Amino acid sequence: MIVLMLRFAFRAETTEDERAAALAAMRHTASVGSVAFSVVGQDLGDPADGYTHAYCVGVEDLEALRRYLYDPVHLEGDLTILPRLARLSPARLSDDPDPGLNGKIMAMHLEKVAAHPEWGRLLDAIPG
Repeated sequence: MIVLMLRFAFRAETTEDERAAALAAMRHTASVGSVAFSVVGQDLGDPADGYTHAYCVGVEDLEALRRYLYDPVHLEGDLTILPRLARLSPARLSDDPDPGLNGKIMAMHLEKVAAHPEWGRLLDAIPG
């Protein structure tokens, strides 16, 4: 299992309707067929860290991760979500003992950036 987690905060100028739309897009993305489980909601970490919300999905393996990353729902949802985020902190974990797994995941991320440069620009514009 590969678990992807994001802690995030919305931009100050993001309206309540835009926040609701972004969270709905996250929940829709988290419900695609390649996702085994998901949670989208409030961040329960230290408020001083500056994160207000969190997103977590679990996918079975690298094949499921590839389907998740390129799912049209995910690609479309990020266009609604990413421009509204002020901060973003990703984390990954896995029960897969492959010592090269992180490198494989990062290579997949870089492939997606190359295939979808606007997605990469939107992601790079969000501070951690």
